[in-house]
Amino acid sequence: MKKLLTLVFLIAFTSVNFAQKSELKAMEKAIKNSNFASAKSALKSAEALIGNMDDKSKAKFYFLKAQALYANGKGSNDDIDKAIQSLSDLKDLESAMGKLRYTEDANQMKTNMMTTFLNNANDAFQSKDYATASVGFEKVYRMSPADTLYLYYAASAAVTGQDYATALKHYIELKNMGYTGVQMYYYAVNKETGEEERFPSKEMRDLSVKMSKTHNNPKDEKSTSKTAEIVKNIALIYVNQGENEKALGAMADARAENSDDIGLLLSEANVHLKMGNRDKFKALMEEATEKDPNNAELQYNLGVLAAEGGNIDAAKTYYQRAIEINPNYTDAYNNLAVVILGGEAKIVEEMNSLGTSAADNRRYDELKEQRSQLYQEAIPFLQKALELRSSNIDAARTLMNIYSALGEMDKFKEMKAAVEELEATLGGN
Repeated sequence: MKKLLTLVFLIAFTSVNFAQKSELKAMEKAIKNSNFASAKSALKSAEALIGNMDDKSKAKFYFLKAQALYANGKGSNDDIDKAIQSLSDLKDLESAMGKLRYTEDANQMKTNMMTTFLNNANDAFQSKDYATASVGFEKVYRMSPADTLYLYYAASAAVTGQDYATALKHYIELKNMGYTGVQMYYYAVNKETGEEERFPSKEMRDLSVKMSKTHNNPKDEKSTSKTAEIVKNIALIYVNQGENEKALGAMADARAENSDDIGLLLSEANVHLKMGNRDKFKALMEEATEKDPNNAELQYNLGVLAAEGGNIDAAKTYYQRAIEINPNYTDAYNNLAVVILGGEAKIVEEMNSLGTSAADNRRYDELKEQRSQLYQEAIPFLQKALELRSSNIDAARTLMNIYSALGEMDKFKEMKAAVEELEATLGGN
């Protein structure tokens, strides 16, 4: 009886072993013929037998499974994710076995997959298919977790495509891993051209400087941290979702760790502005200007706030300070002119309220002169704004109207022609 049981067991084992090999061969043949539907069908049968496979068969199964599900890049997103996991399972198994039978082929497959994902993601992003781009970049990251930049790209593509749920998930993952995105760039000046060039590594730069001597003046430069951008986007997504407390919490956590980071301070200010907390926004902006007094954008934004609050003198001061810092700040010139001309309405209102008495006529002339002085004060800023941005049709129209009101007809005609040309170019906008 014992011999009979042993024989039955042997027959059963042989039968299972034969079935395993049969299903694996069916998968292999279907894959070679690019018949991935048949390969997936055989995969289901083989999966039912995996519990009885030896490690060598399991390794082969994992490799064939990855090929069947990937389907030369035509598999579904879910199948491709399973293919990636299968390659990982293969690597873990063969590492434990100490025999790397399929690992080299799997690594080559992985490299080809990553290249395909990356190319497709880049193409999708250029075509503004941000959802596809985000998925592709994430797949590259999942296959190579050391390349955290691709998770950042996935988050950026998602937020650009307004898929805020996906973007939030990626940004939180980046924040929790302490991702900064800071990179070191290596430069040197090409002796022949005199132009500064960037090298892919310090070693290659140093070889060009020290060995081949084709370059000189080496320089190392760090890129800016993306921490502030990531935290700001997390907070703004929370605001978009109505989770204001979470938004402020995200900013508070970030600033507690980086109290001197001007970027985070500005990000928190923007969150408060988005939430309608204008007083808090202004206070944070003023704090930022104390930390960074030579930041033209900060001065400009404070000018906008002051103008909206009716504090004209303060608005002028902020805009003028922005121009001092950055003489090419077009919007600051524009807004400074707008603030100056904002005083015209009160003058015109009083002019229209006057009667015809001698006193009223004298007052009318005084007011007319005040308005002319107002125009003269605004003209240089409008001219500069138009000089810096030739398509600035609002500045051109305002100048045209001012010259007409001042009776400077030659300048009026010149500006009128410029406005007509811009209207034709810009479609009348």
